[in-house]
Amino acid sequence: MNTTYDVRLWAIREHKGKDRTTGKARSTYRVRWLVAGEEFGETFQTRALAESFRAKLITAQREGVAFDVASGLPEPMARELNSRSWLEHAIAYVDMKWPGSSAHHRKGIAETLTGATMALLSSTGRSPVPDATLRRALGTYLFVKPRRDAGPPPDGLATAVAWLHKNTVKIAALEEAALVRKVLDALALKLDGTAAGASTVARKRAVFSGTLRHALEEGHLNSHPMKRVKWIAPKKDDAIDRRQVANPDQADRVLAAVRTKWPELAAMYESMYRAGLRPEEALGLLKHQYERPKVEGEWGWLHLGGATTEVGTAWTDDGKVHEHRPLKHRSKDTVRPVPAEPALCRALDWHIENFPPGLDGRLFVTRRGPGGKYKPTRGQPVTANARSNAWRAAREAALTPDELAAGIAPDPYSLRHACVSTQLNAGVSPTLVAEWAGHSIAVLFKIYAKCLYGEEKEAFRRMDAFRAGQAATLRAA
Repeated sequence: MNTTYDVRLWAIREHKGKDRTTGKARSTYRVRWLVAGEEFGETFQTRALAESFRAKLITAQREGVAFDVASGLPEPMARELNSRSWLEHAIAYVDMKWPGSSAHHRKGIAETLTGATMALLSSTGRSPVPDATLRRALGTYLFVKPRRDAGPPPDGLATAVAWLHKNTVKIAALEEAALVRKVLDALALKLDGTAAGASTVARKRAVFSGTLRHALEEGHLNSHPMKRVKWIAPKKDDAIDRRQVANPDQADRVLAAVRTKWPELAAMYESMYRAGLRPEEALGLLKHQYERPKVEGEWGWLHLGGATTEVGTAWTDDGKVHEHRPLKHRSKDTVRPVPAEPALCRALDWHIENFPPGLDGRLFVTRRGPGGKYKPTRGQPVTANARSNAWRAAREAALTPDELAAGIAPDPYSLRHACVSTQLNAGVSPTLVAEWAGHSIAVLFKIYAKCLYGEEKEAFRRMDAFRAGQAATLRAA
């Protein structure tokens, strides 16, 4: 924006004339001013309106506010006049982020911006469609770049899309702290009105902050609005609750139940429990990435080169349900070696012999066909539903009612927690454990500090010995 402080204001000029409809005498009032030598003017129907507008110009001039050379208005007024709507900016942000984002992150951005947009609807008109339809128009069309680029919205969303384009606030309105707080409050709730989890709120807050930062970079805002808002997010506890971490007996019982009813999934769960793989890393495991031990009964290696996530056709570049991406927080060429203990090697060998890999070499693929028969596969990764349903049923079959009530190993990811906790308690160097798990040491201790049973026992032993020594000294005295 090209601005100047060279401003002169003239007195209001009254123009006497006749009303075109009634023919009666009528006056209009024109405010005139110069900005960098160029004349600007605005005409009003009443003197009061003209005086109010002129007073705003005078106040801006006296307070040293720069004037926009193009529009002749004080910078804040010019910015609001030229401001794009929130929806226009949100769509531009999606388009900017889309090429470099993973499918999962694209989906997260769309979910966050949908919630934010519903909190930033203007009050200029009542929506002709239900909120659920507005959300669907945002989350399945407006914030999904390929679908929007492909053409007009489907008939069921056309009215909602048209209404949304006309009824969101200007991006400049987010200079108001109250409006920003309204959005943050909305993002902290689920659709049913209950509080969202701390990690979910933190993720959505980061996306919203990034959207505002982009508006600042584009010149639509003077400063980042969230810096002026005192808003306390829900507390986030990243540490694992050790009461829910399965001990070896519990893990073995659940894995045995899996081997009995879902043998094709057993080695996948074993890789999470005995090598600490994330579920998406297990799904991405290829046959050539498994290095068998040279001598049976010794340790082997898994050379992880990527991960496979199930996110939906709308968010992937190739329109498939799954996305194959690099390891978490790693470049696409990074390989993370992870040791495979003998029990895992036996499980993998048995799996490969009985369930040959898919055509792309993927070890864990969908295999069940009609009637529960095993059918050849082209390598479609095991679905999230299949993984979670099998795990839920195996827990119910293997754990006691008290263990189920305590929430032992609530999901397959719990096997990774059990693996890392076991390694730490076995005395393995934290540096090695972090390297194998794909964590930094700081993150490792932040998440698993509560699972270090051995350190607590040693601390208790030392305290008991110290107290006993104190008591003996007192008795001797």
